[in-house]
Amino acid sequence: MWIQKEVRLTAKERGFHLITDEILHHLPELKQIKIGLLNLFIQHTSASLTINENADYTVRQDFESFFNHAIPENEPYYQHNYEGSDDMPAHLKSSILGASLVLPITNGRLNLGIWQGIYLCEHRNYGGERRLVITLQGE
Repeated sequence: MWIQKEVRLTAKERGFHLITDEILHHLPELKQIKIGLLNLFIQHTSASLTINENADYTVRQDFESFFNHAIPENEPYYQHNYEGSDDMPAHLKSSILGASLVLPITNGRLNLGIWQGIYLCEHRNYGGERRLVITLQGE
């Protein structure tokens, strides 16, 4: 079975957001798959996806603090700055973290570790809705 759909995630403020439940809401077909893969691809260059801690909110706060420290705004060597001081750093953060994830499906569920969740990494101050292409494959 192959299923592909495009979904819009609700706009989120800058930061790291746990979106596992929002993704699963769009995937009732997941329950039909005994073994397979889920591919998530974000259609943006200033936001990214990653897998990490799903229980303690401070992990997401620490991610944001780390990336803001490692990739600061308003660097004098940035040439791409006409979309705002957060734009070039957002592109860099997105490239480092990545635009896609591949997750295993086992017996109708994502086969994540007990403390793992899917993050939307919103790197812009006002990023707006984000679009994902979701592709399910399996039997």
